[in-house]
Order: sequence, then structure tokens, then C-alpha cells
Amino acid sequence: MIYYFKKLNKTRKINITIEEMKFFEKKIALDYEKAKIKGPIHLSNGNEKNLIEIFSFIHKDDWVFSSWRNHYHALLHGVKKEKILDFIYSGKSMSISSKKPKFFASSIVGGVIPIALGTSLALKKKKSKNKVFCFVGDMTAETGIFYEAYKYSQQKKLPLIFVVEDNNLSTNTPTDKTWSRKKFNLKFFKNVIWYKYKNFYPHHGTGKWVLF
Repeated sequence: MIYYFKKLNKTRKINITIEEMKFFEKKIALDYEKAKIKGPIHLSNGNEKNLIEIFSFIHKDDWVFSSWRNHYHALLHGVKKEKILDFIYSGKSMSISSKKPKFFASSIVGGVIPIALGTSLALKKKKSKNKVFCFVGDMTAETGIFYEAYKYSQQKKLPLIFVVEDNNLSTNTPTDKTWSRKKFNLKFFKNVIWYKYKNFYPHHGTGKWVLF
């Protein structure tokens, strides 16, 4: 696992355990298989330890932006379990959001990147001490919008930190084969946190239903 932390201090004690995180996703998986959840779900597994460490650096008043696979992020940032479950069971698993704590997720690939960039610019103009953490997948980190936003944030010295969650997949397409790369090369980046993991669950659902 590779981290790049610049001037970051641990600001939070995480009170959620790995076992509790896994139990949360397992319950959702079981109810999905019982057809209690009508919308799509994107479950996490195998990255609990990584995320617990990362969120220990994220202040409770910082902004967190996430993608369609966001349950763990919402939990760790302090969104109440009941609120997260309301989103999931109403078919809105991919768009969990909260004003307090500041959390926003989108199902659009790269969709949160420009919003996170604008938020970090606003924080700088307000001379806020808070930061913006933007979680993206490894394939999203290969898109143009990621590089453009990253360059702008560095040139303007914005409080934006990207977290690249590398499972070497875009849905079912291997990232390394698509881009002929061996790894995400962090030596060219600042204010980027990167970690690699393997998810037990498929991209969508639990793997027990035929999906189209």
C-alpha cells in the first residue's frame, strides 16, 4: 500500500471496526438477494483497513466526495447508518449525500471531480482550514478530467486531496491492460493517496444474479 500525505495529521479516532463494516455490507447483500432492494448496489470488501487509516486523517468538517461504491466512505465520515440505509433501500445507493457531515456521491464516472475542485477553490477563497477529499477508482484516475482537475488544484494550491482506490478494474475491464501500465505512478503526483485492494464482490450486485 502506498500513501502520499502532505502536511496531514491524524484528526479523528475511528470508532467503527472492520467487522462492523463487513457486517453492514453483508446485511445489504443478503437483503438485495431477497429482492428487498430494488435499485443497483455496489458493495465493498477487502479495503476496510485501508479506509480506516485514511479516514483518521480526514477531519469531521472536511468535505468527502465519492462514487457509486460509497457505503464505507459514508459510514467512516459519520453519515448515520439509518440515513445510508434509507438511500440504499429506496434505490439510491449510488447517490448518498449529506450536509452534515459534508458528503456527496455520484454514479457518473468522474462526475464528482469538478465539484470537488470547485469546493476546494471556495474553501481557499474563504480562507477555510478544511480540506476536500475526492475518492476515485483507478480507471477514473486515467481520465482527462482527473488530470485537468489535478493540475489546476496544484497550480492554485487548493486543499484538494485525491484518493485513488485501485482494484485494477473498470467494471470488468482490467485497467493495466487498457492503459498498458504496471501501476499508478505516484512519483509524478502530490496530494494523492493511493491504495490497492481486491474486492470480494463484483462491480454490481452480489454475483448471484444474472445482470445485464
